[in-house]
Amino acid sequence: QVQLVESGGGLVQTGGSLRLSCAASGRTFSTHAVGWFRQAPGKERDLVGAISWSTGNTYYAGSVKGRFTISRDSAKNTVYLHMNSLKPEDTAVYYCAADSRGWGPHIVRAYEYDYWGQGTQVTVSS
Repeated sequence: QVQLVESGGGLVQTGGSLRLSCAASGRTFSTHAVGWFRQAPGKERDLVGAISWSTGNTYYAGSVKGRFTISRDSAKNTVYLHMNSLKPEDTAVYYCAADSRGWGPHIVRAYEYDYWGQGTQVTVSS
């Protein structure tokens, strides 16, 4: 079992930055893929980006590429989502998730992930 806890959400103005954290406990991320998803009211939960814990490979959705970066800290067993140049359309609840099968084409699909955090609200004001 892996327990995930997100933190770092909040209210920020357009053009601002935030860093979200996803800390794992119970088991280490090991060979997992760790994804960041977001869900706005009335919309589906979409992948923002993901990272392979073992290789550091990353993938980003087109809407955030160049603005968001995912990194990991092995010592802290934590994955970060660095968000820059935030826009009002980035407003959503952000979730981290872990897939024990690791990296592959399935990482873009929310239902493939085994473990989820509770989510953290990000609000970008215009």
